[in-house]
Amino acid sequence: MAVNFLLFVFFLASQFIAGFTTELPPSEYGNVVTILSIDGGGIKGIIPAVILNHLEKALQVKDKEASLAKYFDVIAGTSTGGLVTGMLTAPHPEDPTRPLFTAEEIIKFYIESGPSIFNETSGWSLIYRGPKYDGKFLHSLASELLKDTKLSQTLTNVVIPTFDIKKFHPVIFSKFKVNTVPSLDAKLSDICIGTSAAPLALPPHYFENDGDEFNLVDGGAAATNPAMSAVSEVMKQKGGRPTKILLLSLGCGTRESTSINAKDAMNFSVLDWGLHGQPLGAYDSASKDMSEYYLANAFPNLQSSHNYLRIQEYNMDPSNDAIDNATIANMEKLVKVGESLLNQQVLKMNVDTYKPEEKANQGTNSEALDKLAETLYKVKQFRQKKNMMEKFMGRPLLKTIPNPFATTS
Repeated sequence: MAVNFLLFVFFLASQFIAGFTTELPPSEYGNVVTILSIDGGGIKGIIPAVILNHLEKALQVKDKEASLAKYFDVIAGTSTGGLVTGMLTAPHPEDPTRPLFTAEEIIKFYIESGPSIFNETSGWSLIYRGPKYDGKFLHSLASELLKDTKLSQTLTNVVIPTFDIKKFHPVIFSKFKVNTVPSLDAKLSDICIGTSAAPLALPPHYFENDGDEFNLVDGGAAATNPAMSAVSEVMKQKGGRPTKILLLSLGCGTRESTSINAKDAMNFSVLDWGLHGQPLGAYDSASKDMSEYYLANAFPNLQSSHNYLRIQEYNMDPSNDAIDNATIANMEKLVKVGESLLNQQVLKMNVDTYKPEEKANQGTNSEALDKLAETLYKVKQFRQKKNMMEKFMGRPLLKTIPNPFATTS
């Protein structure tokens, strides 16, 4: 009798499995944490938005309800990337299961709101005692869009670096930490305003939450490229357990640096350094290069073409490189930069020479994003079917596959 019952169970299970419309993906897809990282760059946030629009549409070919928040376990952003992160992960007021913005809507957001965000303060000059832009429009807009949404309420895990000028250390707003550090569970609008507060351009942002004070400036002071911050948060949560990471890292474009030699710089004054733009250039470029360096050395498996895709324009036209050039003409050019970037060959940063190199047989960024969409879809499909099987059998079916959302105590 017991044998007949077992045969019946196996038969029923086989019929259940056969009912799936597609083949169950390999088990390798179960042990993957998917991460999206978006650099800082002001109005140049249009560029990664164009890239994300391509990816989101590729996902929607397979899943018409697809959104980036549903396919990435972690979305990280610095400065303008933090603002994009907030818009991609805040729940929509009319349907809390979908995000506030699609990638396509974010492109429109920049074009429609950019000129008002970067509306120069009357009478501003290099000796003006105050930021170039008063930030009032951005503050009002962020509060209006994100309302009272808190970090803990985002549709997926979020990591947004900022820098506190009073405490004088980075503050990483991570959804992973809100239970252990309640003060980090702040309004998403405050976090986005804080990470976007580029010194000289926008005012520092002060707010209080859960008895703690925050005096925040641009997250780029800590991490212009937040990829390493996101990976570190994931590894901490995984408690050292073996973890596969699938990382998409998007830049906002950078022009080739104007170099100087030591002999010429020997007698530079403070003004000379400023005129050559070296301090700001180092602030931006060094941070991005060090992120690439740490990722390459601390997580060598990410160097596989299947695990890590970095999309960045390394030779921006200097006329398009400003973070605050929000003229219609320039924003339209930035859209074209993003579209052109899709057709460029996949590049990999050589962390010995710090020169981007073409990755053999990887095709264009557009083709790489299409492959990424396929992988993301298979990861999600695997998880859904695993969960269905566990519910059907009444117990965990694949104990060897860790849950990428699980946190350690």
